[in-house]
Amino acid sequence: MKTLKLILPVFLAFTTFCFSAISESEKEVLISLYNSTNGESWNQKWDLTQSAENWHGVTIINDQVVKLNLSSNNLSGNLPSNLGDLSNLRVLDLSFNKIIGEIPTSICTIVPLENIVLYMNRFEGNIPSEIGDLENLKELSLFNNGISGEIPTSIGRLKNLMTLHLSSNSIQGSIPSEITMLSQLEILSVFDNKMVGEIPIGIGHLTQLTELSLGNNSFNGIVPIEITNLNKLAILLLNNNKFDTNIDERIAQIPSLIHYELSSPKIKTPINIEQNSIVLE
Repeated sequence: MKTLKLILPVFLAFTTFCFSAISESEKEVLISLYNSTNGESWNQKWDLTQSAENWHGVTIINDQVVKLNLSSNNLSGNLPSNLGDLSNLRVLDLSFNKIIGEIPTSICTIVPLENIVLYMNRFEGNIPSEIGDLENLKELSLFNNGISGEIPTSIGRLKNLMTLHLSSNSIQGSIPSEITMLSQLEILSVFDNKMVGEIPIGIGHLTQLTELSLGNNSFNGIVPIEITNLNKLAILLLNNNKFDTNIDERIAQIPSLIHYELSSPKIKTPINIEQNSIVLE
């Protein structure tokens, strides 16, 4: 009898471990995603008769979906509106696919999200203004889509954001001053959009920046000398804009710079171009 008492708890623990599963609500979201993005045409399909832990790109910890990585898997169609029901998700990577439509506002309710990686798709519409609710977000990569509208000012609430990559879209408006409050930001790229206005002087407060890519827009005004405060900056792209005055040569002399492209009516003085790149209009 003593032996039975010892074996029974172990057996129960074993069966609980082996047969644990995600909630029905999370499974329903995954199936909705599969159906709405033409799962039968995916490169690596899901066998919906199997447990979700066996599905490609799904990471489950403690019976919760925490990561969804379906990059380069031939997804097409729209994202389901119930995507926000994956309430424990930390990483959403759907890059290099053919997804269309708008980014569902519901993903802005997934508070644990740290990485939203949706680049190289065909998304349209605006960046949801509710994006500022994702207080744990570290990366927002949406480049190479068809996103329009303006960068929402709520983005200034993302105090943990390290990467904001919005290049090659159709984003309009100016750089919101709220971006200059993102003290952890390392990459700020809005290259190749339809943006206007002046570069905020407060850009010089973002001392963790290693990349500042603002080229191929219609920014005007003066390029703030405060950029020289960015002593970690390795990449600086300001080319093909409409700045009103010459760019101060001290900006191109930031010691950490590896590559830069500057364009303006002209640049003040010749600069060594052996290790750097200057583009003049």
